[in-house]
Amino acid sequence: MKDQIFGVLQRIGRSFMLPIAVLPIAGLLLGIGSSFTNETMIASYGLQSILGNGTLLHGFLTVMSKAGSAIFDNLPLIFAVGVAIGMAKKEKEVAALSAVIAFFVMHVSINAVLTINGQILADGSIAPHVLSGTIASMCGIQTLQMGVFGGIIVGLGVAALHNKFYKIELPNALSFFGGTRFVPIISTAVFVLVGILMFFVWPLVQNGIYALGSLVTGTGYLGTLIFGIIKRALIPFGLHHVFYLPFWQTAVGGTMEVGGQLIQGGQNIFFAQLADPSVVHFSADATRYFSGEFIFMIFGLPGAALAMYRCAKPQKKKVVGGLLLSAALTSMFTGITEPIEFSFLFVAPMLFVVQVVLAGAAYMIAHILNIAVGLTFSGGLLDLLLFGILQGNDKTSWMLIIPVGIVYFFLYYFIFQFLIKRFQLKTPGREDDDEETKLYTKADVNARSAKHATDATTALSALIVQGLGGVENIKNVDCCATRLRVGVADGNQVDESILKQSGAAGVLKKGNNVQVIYGPRVSVIKSDLEEYLHHPSAIQPLASVEIKEPKEEEHELIQAVFTSPINGEAKLINETPDATFAQKMMGDGIVIFPHDGNLYAPCDGKIQFVFDTKHAIGFISEEGVELLIHVGINTVDLKGQGFHVLVENGQTVQKGTKLMEFDLQYIREQASSDAVPLVFTNLGTHHLELLKLGEVSVGDALIRVK
Repeated sequence: MKDQIFGVLQRIGRSFMLPIAVLPIAGLLLGIGSSFTNETMIASYGLQSILGNGTLLHGFLTVMSKAGSAIFDNLPLIFAVGVAIGMAKKEKEVAALSAVIAFFVMHVSINAVLTINGQILADGSIAPHVLSGTIASMCGIQTLQMGVFGGIIVGLGVAALHNKFYKIELPNALSFFGGTRFVPIISTAVFVLVGILMFFVWPLVQNGIYALGSLVTGTGYLGTLIFGIIKRALIPFGLHHVFYLPFWQTAVGGTMEVGGQLIQGGQNIFFAQLADPSVVHFSADATRYFSGEFIFMIFGLPGAALAMYRCAKPQKKKVVGGLLLSAALTSMFTGITEPIEFSFLFVAPMLFVVQVVLAGAAYMIAHILNIAVGLTFSGGLLDLLLFGILQGNDKTSWMLIIPVGIVYFFLYYFIFQFLIKRFQLKTPGREDDDEETKLYTKADVNARSAKHATDATTALSALIVQGLGGVENIKNVDCCATRLRVGVADGNQVDESILKQSGAAGVLKKGNNVQVIYGPRVSVIKSDLEEYLHHPSAIQPLASVEIKEPKEEEHELIQAVFTSPINGEAKLINETPDATFAQKMMGDGIVIFPHDGNLYAPCDGKIQFVFDTKHAIGFISEEGVELLIHVGINTVDLKGQGFHVLVENGQTVQKGTKLMEFDLQYIREQASSDAVPLVFTNLGTHHLELLKLGEVSVGDALIRVK
């Protein structure tokens, strides 16, 4: 159970990285735009003629600032989509679309309940008795102030629904809505209910969040120290994103009124203040969750790198020097510390304990000194320049980072050097002579604790791949309602006999385009095939695939007689002017070329389904024999024009009941053919006995199923 929870938390942490990855560009746009349109800064450096209000550059920088703000203002939606993509196992684009739909559905549902309960008035304003800040606008919708938690709820919920249902198979009548198409449908239904539920639940959650935030902020500098230690300690497990994100983006990290708006979360507060020219000094209480990073990322860890270099064996110093210099510069300029941290974590966990304590203390020291430098992703020189130096020392107290950083450089250097020599730690450059000198990464750590697993693949997918000529021959895979559509490099390598062993009703080849007819299950087959193709190392040769003959299903002996449902000329099914029906890919049957536009029930039974485009009806007899009545060839393209269906899904009908009226002349003019194939789709071990061909009238005995 612990491993399962840990695995889920790791996936959640990884899923946060996609939306977090957009923050640097948003921060750059907002930071540069706000910095160079700040009137005080422009006046201080006498740049009115270049950057002053009304200049072309000022206008462009204003656009940059607004563009950056747009990303921060809509982070909940970005997190909803990003988390859904990150947590979805396959068909991630479907999860993304479903998350967008669910996000709007949830907030509109909340808005409706708020309106019904009088918290939002008829004119769209918020009722006077509502606590300030609890209702906010999200993408133009007045809703509960949920911040990124709202997006995370949607992302996780949609991902769970997606992973459960993206391969769902529905009854034939609803098969079009199966597979991936079902995900946005179920997401919509579920998040209507979630929205209603949030109206009652979220105020309680919000109170809990405020209480937790008060606990952290109420403990002052000690709380900052604890935050810093926990965050750095979670780095090896990849769970630090799960931990720090609420402090950055939600009320857990505090709330503050900026520019007349109640802002939640340390990072959001900083960027709101950045965009507000009236702010005198940024809030150190808000930046306590990240300002300390500049101290150990720019100064401390490079000191550790120097210590490891000095302790390296003489013959390895040249090699390790280049590696450690690169890692130190990476930490300084970008704030990415993995190359250094994971090296001594892997070979000398003792050093990582020191790093955790010193880093945690750096957060607290920055808070004590009222240092208020913001960041987008990590504490490197670029963010220090944008959100510290360019904002001025008066607003950020950034200059205090330098003396503290110098002290940290020497602390790291001397502590690391002492521990490496005292305990003979195998840091880079001190390995045994037969070991490679390298910097380890997180992948190396994971390799120690987990075995690489290959995803299981089904024999069915293996068979399909072999039938299509192998992995290298497959260029793209798609499907429609019944057919797997595949683009191949060489159509001559496609083996129809193998594909038919996979359960295909038929195969159509047109050059390098192949259509494999599987019926309503095709969307699930496509998903399985794509999943299989993503793991080529697991693909088995055909010889190793066990092909099991299908078991003969036991049926009661039945004899069902079907009469002609239409006046016309009956012919053998292979005379249908369409290969799919003529080659019996959908099943055996008969074709009638009609004389009029009236269609009747061929026996007593029930309507299984009516196509949305009205051109075809699924029918099942009392004996359980299924019949597809398809009016015209390629009439799906008519989108229902010329058809008038008189029955509905699930309706029980008697023999001779009129099912449909259609414009025969219109079909002859607009479609490929007016032929009406009658196809039996579940014959199994049964067979057909044709009772009449040629001219037939409604009610004539036409076919017996034995």
